[in-house]
Amino acid sequence: MRPARPILPALLARRPPTARPRDARPPAVYRASLAPPPPPATTDPLARDARLARLEAALVLADEPLALKKLAEVAALTDAAEARVLLDRLRAVLDADGSAFQVEELAGGFQLLTRPAYHVWLLRFRRTGHDYRLTPTALETLAVIAYKQPVTRADVEQIRGTAVGEVVRGLMEKGLVRTAGRDKSLGRPQLYATTKKFLQAFGLNALSDLPTVESLRPPRG
Repeated sequence: MRPARPILPALLARRPPTARPRDARPPAVYRASLAPPPPPATTDPLARDARLARLEAALVLADEPLALKKLAEVAALTDAAEARVLLDRLRAVLDADGSAFQVEELAGGFQLLTRPAYHVWLLRFRRTGHDYRLTPTALETLAVIAYKQPVTRADVEQIRGTAVGEVVRGLMEKGLVRTAGRDKSLGRPQLYATTKKFLQAFGLNALSDLPTVESLRPPRG
């Protein structure tokens, strides 16, 4: 019987001394030399990095104001604080770039909107869903609800001196008015209040931004 050949010398005999095993990893220095070079640093003050670009994209696609927490989630940011910092950066970039868009704080969130200077040119392209076309009666009823909310229909009718049932229903269909519970008075009638869409439609961030009643009064002659 022939003696068995040692395994290690046999393997070495089949592979040249300078060859490496197929599954061997190259040295770290060699791996680093194969890595793609980092992107060149830009000196453009208007350039967007990945985080700022994601935030801007989220605002472009949003149909309604986004809260800081939602912005951070959509743009894959760390938290709402980072979203706030990036919003300030985006504002500065848009201002420096002379962009037709600006970041507005609206209805408790943030939205990318055209600047007021371009309003007259954009009226013809306004989308139907953003055009509420309220009659004077509907505007008066909405104003009473906005300033007196939460308010019952009977209270609105007492102030306006006419029935407002159909008008209130129309405002609810447009998403400007909502039910806000029931009053504690006899019969527990429904209470009405304005919605987030109301704030958005009238360019308000909060109800506290409504003009004071005194400022709405005509000047004395």
